[in-house]
Amino acid sequence: MQPAIVLGSARATIKHQSLEGRRLVVLQPTGVDDAPDGPPLLAIDGVGCRKGDRVIATSDGSFARELTKHENTPARWSVVGIIDN
Repeated sequence: MQPAIVLGSARATIKHQSLEGRRLVVLQPTGVDDAPDGPPLLAIDGVGCRKGDRVIATSDGSFARELTKHENTPARWSVVGIIDN
């Protein structure tokens, strides 16, 4: 589990069939005091987050497979929750 801030969404004209119809978001992983913790990453939005939201992301591939309903999805990161203030 990794806290992150949603920087925005992404679009792809060509993508893996497991990602069709799925919203992709760009996340900035955060650490202590919401300081950036590594480079931004691309994730599947499983909760309907918006730009500026603080979220919890997971790199659990089994959750990505469950979310996309596809056994061979190339997705690694997924948003699993929105952090309430």
